[in-house]
Amino acid sequence: MTTSADAGVAPVPKGVPRLRDIAVRIVMSLVVAVVVPTTLFWAAMVVFDVQVAVILALAWMAGAMVWRAVTGRPVSPVLLLALGILTVKTIFTLVTGNTFVYFVQPVFADAAVAALFLGSLLMARPMVARLAPDFCPMDTALAERPGMRRLFRRLTLLWGVVIIAKGTVTLTLLVTLSLVDFVLIKGAAIITLTLLGVAATVALSITVGRREGLVGKTA
Repeated sequence: MTTSADAGVAPVPKGVPRLRDIAVRIVMSLVVAVVVPTTLFWAAMVVFDVQVAVILALAWMAGAMVWRAVTGRPVSPVLLLALGILTVKTIFTLVTGNTFVYFVQPVFADAAVAALFLGSLLMARPMVARLAPDFCPMDTALAERPGMRRLFRRLTLLWGVVIIAKGTVTLTLLVTLSLVDFVLIKGAAIITLTLLGVAATVALSITVGRREGLVGKTA
């Protein structure tokens, strides 16, 4: 029997993960992609030198890729591209000793990714709609709901702005701080910006999820 509380609410699709599970995925992604490599890089640079640090950074990224493949987790083309770029940067730094190019490259990468996110708003499927299955598996019917499509567009705009802010902060810190301070402060700044973006993403997703009947309303 359908109650009044259930009226007008679409059934929750099977297999929709809990918010806690999504949050764990996001936190683990941040730890693997930002926290651990930043800590390793800074420690290696302080104890040894920048050459050892860049080698450790590349080894960590390659190890993370191998771990995903061995455990059956998807390795997206974006991650493979990131590994390729990091490999080229590392070789260039070791051969030339030029560390500025190594650290300034992410600024250009952020500009390109931000342009990709914002440019995808002109397409039928914005970038977040393409990346969402990596964090929240969902079927086509759920992804095509009008409310979900609006959410994907808003989140694509949000992350386009966040990525622009990351690039701006990185460039500003690079030209104003020493190398050791840059690595440490930049890592903390990027984590902070990312967490703010994640918090906004979760808030928007919960709001839309409740509206779509995917998240239970609190009493």
